[in-house]
Amino acid sequence: MLVAPGPTYLLGALVWAAGWTAMVWLDGRLDLANLALLLVLAAAVATWWLPVPLSLAASAASVLAFNWLFVPPRGTFTVDLRQHALLLGAMLALSWIVAALMALLRRRSRQLARVAQQAEELRVVSEMLRDSTDPLAELGTLRDALQRHAGRPVAVLALKDALPKDDDMAQALCAGETDADRQAGLWHCLRQNRAMGPGTGHHDALPAWYLPLRGRGAAFGSAVISGVERDDPASRAHAQALCDQLGLALQRAAAAREQQRVREQAQAQAVRNALLAAIAHDHRTPLATITSAASSLHDQGDRMRPEQRQRLARTIVDEATRLARLTDNTLQLARLDAPDVTLRCDWESAEELVGGALRRARPRGAQRALHARLEPGLPLLWCDAMLMSQLLDNLVDNALKYSPPDAPVELLVRRHGDSVVLAVRDRGRGIAPAWRERVFDVFHRGAEAVDAQAAARVARDRPGAGVGLAVCRAIARVHGGELRLRSRAHGGTSFECVLPIKAEPPQPAHEGAPP
Repeated sequence: MLVAPGPTYLLGALVWAAGWTAMVWLDGRLDLANLALLLVLAAAVATWWLPVPLSLAASAASVLAFNWLFVPPRGTFTVDLRQHALLLGAMLALSWIVAALMALLRRRSRQLARVAQQAEELRVVSEMLRDSTDPLAELGTLRDALQRHAGRPVAVLALKDALPKDDDMAQALCAGETDADRQAGLWHCLRQNRAMGPGTGHHDALPAWYLPLRGRGAAFGSAVISGVERDDPASRAHAQALCDQLGLALQRAAAAREQQRVREQAQAQAVRNALLAAIAHDHRTPLATITSAASSLHDQGDRMRPEQRQRLARTIVDEATRLARLTDNTLQLARLDAPDVTLRCDWESAEELVGGALRRARPRGAQRALHARLEPGLPLLWCDAMLMSQLLDNLVDNALKYSPPDAPVELLVRRHGDSVVLAVRDRGRGIAPAWRERVFDVFHRGAEAVDAQAAARVARDRPGAGVGLAVCRAIARVHGGELRLRSRAHGGTSFECVLPIKAEPPQPAHEGAPP
């Protein structure tokens, strides 16, 4: 293969000129054998920059010139067969051998450089796809890498999701220019999951390579390299390796999406099972109590004393309220555990949220001491007011339920760094360390009951389903916060909802106010 004319020719010519200058200058100072070594040295060095045919011709011409100028009788091509024929033949053979070896070395060097460049391209593409969260966004990068490698126009097509039944371009992304024929070829290559074009054994007459973006057992796209007239197995293999990098990344992304879908389905099924369990187990008791009290009023109300009827009516109201709260908690837990939950957030005042929680809690704990303490200068909270009210109601109800009758319940709101802490604190028995995380699980109520009789007593005295704290943690987390439990120094528990502080909106300017 000839090298295009350029600076390499000049360097080779300069080496030959330097060699001949040295031989002419040393003529008469050195014998013929040493001058011949200078010629061989010039031929070996010049071969590094000259193509093989030119090196062979230059070596032959130099041997002839050497014979004419230095080999006696000078000025003729006559050679003493016994003295100089072997010298001239050895010079020519050695020069040609060196030229051939240098050509082989250059070819191997170019091959190694090409292999190193291809390995570097594969490494760059592999690291890029490894760090990318969306392989489809790297479609253009793969096209650019293929164009640099092939030096021809390239187009790449990749599926957005599953393979459609028809060739629908809306279900795929395409980088590069394509026409109807190329699009048909890309879809055919994708569906067949095999390369097409010269040297592939499949549609060899095509003037382009169609390469699939292969994963394991399936293709997730395809690429077309236009203008290919003959097969180059090494180039095609490297282009296929680049395509396979993106194919494997697309397969991993598809597997992750499928795993997410399965996880969401399992989560939805778990929520449905939890709802059914809650309805079947925990709604039955208040419904039975309401039915019994209402039946007594209906059948025997005219024979009862007024205080008896009032007590039954109060039982109906209390159990209906409990049932409503349990239903709200269960449904809210199902909604908050669903993916892509939407909140109706607005700027809310902590004072109003706490005040509403106190007003709603006082009828339930009329004889209890309920205190609120708020740090001055609190910022507004960006939250869903209904959800935050439900969180405070659940925490206050839990504190009233598990505190001694004479122990106060306190609501504390304070600022802590870049967060606001809403705490509900009681002076109850506290929670064992082993249960401080499990109390936030659905249908867990703590390790208070150690036998069947104790369990029945707890269920009678402190009714509940073990859903409230799970709902509270879900509400805190969908607001970007967290619900945590902390034991108090002198007994009792503090449930603390930590919400991040967000920048408040600018206040509108009043009319007539100076700018």
